[in-house]
Amino acid sequence: MKKVITYGTFDLLHWGHINLLKRAKEHGDYLIVALSTDEFNQLKHKEAFHSYENRKKILEAIKYVDEVIPEETWDQKIEDIKNYNIHTFVMGDDWENEFDFLEEHCNVVYLSRTVGISTTEIKESLKNY
Repeated sequence: MKKVITYGTFDLLHWGHINLLKRAKEHGDYLIVALSTDEFNQLKHKEAFHSYENRKKILEAIKYVDEVIPEETWDQKIEDIKNYNIHTFVMGDDWENEFDFLEEHCNVVYLSRTVGISTTEIKESLKNY
C-alpha cells in the first residue's frame, strides 16, 4: 500500500482544498492529512475560523481522506514519514522546494494550486461583504 501525506490548516474549506486532496490521493492508496492544531497555528501567527476539532471532522468526511493526524510542529515531518511508512509527501506548489530535504525519506510532489480560490481571498471577500 502506498501512503501519501499532506499538511495544512484547511480552514474555510473550498474547492481548491478538495482538488488538492483528490490529486494527492491519486499518488497512492491511502491519504493522511496532518492538520495544523490551533496551538500550532498560533505559533505560525495564523488564525483559523474553525477549531482544530471542527476542521478535523470536516476533513474526515471527505472521501479522499483516509486519516487525519495533528500537525503540532514544523519539525515533525520526518518522524511522520517514518512512523506512518509514507511513500509520497504532497504539498501545494506555493511551497515548492521548501521540502526537498524530505526526498531522502520519500517522494516529494508539489501540486499546482487551483486558480481563482484561496482561504485568504475568501477572508478578504467576507471583510468587504
